[in-house]
Amino acid sequence: MGLPERLRKEWFLLGIVLAIAAAKLQPAVGAKGGPLKPEITITYIAVSAIFFNSGLSLKTEWMRHWQPEIMLRILHCSELTSALMHVKLHLFVQIFTLVFFPTAIWLFLQLLSITPINEWLLKGLQTVGCMPPPVSSAVILTKAVGGNEAAAIFNSAFGSFLGIVITPLLLLLFLGSSSSVPFTSIFSQLFMTVVVPLIIGQIVRRYIKDWLERKKPPFGAISSCVLLMIIYTTFCDTFANPNIDLDKFSLIIVVFIIFSVQLSFMFVTFLFSTRNNSGFTPADTVAIIFCSTHKSLTLGIPMLKIVFAGYEHLSLISVPLLIYHPAQILLGSLLVPTIKSWMISRQKALKLTRQPKAPVKAWDQAQREHEFWMTGLNPRENSCTQFFFPFIGCVYTEQSIHC
Repeated sequence: MGLPERLRKEWFLLGIVLAIAAAKLQPAVGAKGGPLKPEITITYIAVSAIFFNSGLSLKTEWMRHWQPEIMLRILHCSELTSALMHVKLHLFVQIFTLVFFPTAIWLFLQLLSITPINEWLLKGLQTVGCMPPPVSSAVILTKAVGGNEAAAIFNSAFGSFLGIVITPLLLLLFLGSSSSVPFTSIFSQLFMTVVVPLIIGQIVRRYIKDWLERKKPPFGAISSCVLLMIIYTTFCDTFANPNIDLDKFSLIIVVFIIFSVQLSFMFVTFLFSTRNNSGFTPADTVAIIFCSTHKSLTLGIPMLKIVFAGYEHLSLISVPLLIYHPAQILLGSLLVPTIKSWMISRQKALKLTRQPKAPVKAWDQAQREHEFWMTGLNPRENSCTQFFFPFIGCVYTEQSIHC
């Protein structure tokens, strides 16, 4: 793949770099109180636009057709049925993502708090742990390996819905809120800028569904462009504040921690999902590895913008999540061949173990005849099957035993 094709494919990552660079050059443009008025255009309009777009793109028509005959027709699809009914897999992914991950990070940060690493970057690591799984990257990588794509789709979508409610609670639990924004104001703003646009998007979709199916608007690209605007204004606030200083040592250490944490958690999910009594297939394990360790940038940045409104260090808190996003794509892409090779070999091994074993004869025919001749008996004197018991000197036939 040439450089132009690579840049076209990874345009969003390139956009993040350009947005931060533009914020560095002219921070006053996108800073609070600047010409772009981010306190209105970003806090309310941009965040609402992202979730309205999500509601518009979310296909939930089948959920409204709850009649038994229609539901049976939908569930006739074996992949969808398997994904919906695999409750153990769903519980594993969601508990690992929204309970184990943030708790483990919190315990780890208690050790790092005594180090000279920038405290706001450490808080940013905690925000990474509180995020739900993304809708795109985990599904794409699971499909690339050949894993349980249906389970990956379900858990990514379900995790995003859970994240709308659970992620703010986790952020407030582990980090607290901005002193300038009361608890009730945070959730009222979440409701108005997240839940309401999502519902409106679903209502609008109901009336223009045919047009959407025919035109297929680029929902993902639209959300990504709005997200770049949020990232740009966030870093404009940072560079416009002379009191904020980020040392290179802390940044390098945090990058190393992010890669180490993701690799470690991928290994942990692999170990737990491949135990003999786990009940997961190799394809399930692939979906578990990616869905349990990937974190959503699209949901995360708007959430941070709401929960930590008023924090002058909001951009530093956002840095680990901005690093984690490309890191999970890079690591996942590098590990695809290895994981795919493991899955194929594991599936072959399981097929071999499940094949019925051929009956094993106690003695070779020549050995049996030799043993019978040693007793003075003719092994061919009747047509029935005969077995020799050398330890007690008995001959067994289908009719009787002679000792």
